[in-house]
Amino acid sequence: MNFLHVERATMDKLVPGLDQALADRPLEELERAPSPAIAAFREAGGPGLLVPEENAGAGASPLQAVRVQRAVGARCPSLAVATTMHHFSVAGLVESAKAGTGLEGLLLEAIAKNRMLLASGFAEGNTGQNILRPHITAQRRGDRVVLNGSKKPCSLSRSMDLLTASVVLADEDGTDRLAVAIVPAKTPGVSVRPFWSTPVLAGAESDEVVLTDVELDPQMVVTTEVTADAVPDSLNVAGFLWFELLLTAGYIGIASALVERVLERTGGPGDDPARFMVDVDAAMLAVEAVARAMDDSAWDDTLLVGALTARYAAQDAITRTTRACVEALGGMAFIGSPDGAYLASAAAGLAFHPPSRSRMGAPLREYLDGARLRIG
Repeated sequence: MNFLHVERATMDKLVPGLDQALADRPLEELERAPSPAIAAFREAGGPGLLVPEENAGAGASPLQAVRVQRAVGARCPSLAVATTMHHFSVAGLVESAKAGTGLEGLLLEAIAKNRMLLASGFAEGNTGQNILRPHITAQRRGDRVVLNGSKKPCSLSRSMDLLTASVVLADEDGTDRLAVAIVPAKTPGVSVRPFWSTPVLAGAESDEVVLTDVELDPQMVVTTEVTADAVPDSLNVAGFLWFELLLTAGYIGIASALVERVLERTGGPGDDPARFMVDVDAAMLAVEAVARAMDDSAWDDTLLVGALTARYAAQDAITRTTRACVEALGGMAFIGSPDGAYLASAAAGLAFHPPSRSRMGAPLREYLDGARLRIG
């Protein structure tokens, strides 16, 4: 079948062996915790997908990366969600390396060669909280930076080698600024607590990571220009672009798994595949348009608004598609296998990730009126 063939070919090229490893296991096994999908991702070299080739990685372009994420989502929803957080963190290191001290490049090479997994401790999860105001604080104590707080949920919490976390750090003039800390998982004071209580997306290992008086070398903390006004700087704009596109592509993949089941189940000459596949394919084309633009356009507010537009449009497309697919599969499929109901539930998760459409209403209105884009 040609549905998803481009995405799976891209994954076979950049992460060889992963698609088959996932296809060989039933969905129920992949989605439970601990999930064998995470080990398969590591074994196939997935951690290096966005690491540049000069740092021993696959050097995937934005277009290639979103296609891989759709393919992953169609096989294992939990892995798509978990690896979005990893890739997002790696992309941030790639951007930091462009003006960094050289440490970032060495770290990227280690991630690719040693197949290290990065968990993302960036603020999200609390309704009504601005996602640029993290739950983890940082204080300068002599020649160290000390972190306290927690992140919940935090994907890859039990498999991570490194945690990249947004923190609040006061600079020399006392202004609180957003910073990014890189914390080895075995650092004293790092612990994991159970948090995720639903079976949906349990394989993403989204538990709580707690930091208690975690001491870091200041070189492991990258300060940004973001203050309390929540207007992202260039590093944060880049991060949000990657996050929104990779996340959306992964959830489109989850809905695509339902479409694939419908197409394989029906297949008669009178069946019309358009009503199942057009919405998700159109949503993916919007994601791909922004991904292509990342190659030759400025990474600015305009491009980020494009990514948010594609994401919110995909939410609506996924809702329509999953409803149509569950109905087409019919009651016997619902009774005979949990896959359809599970995929429909998992696909709905895109709406729960930041920034929500309701939180971005006022910032988008202000942007249209000529203001800088704030992240709600």
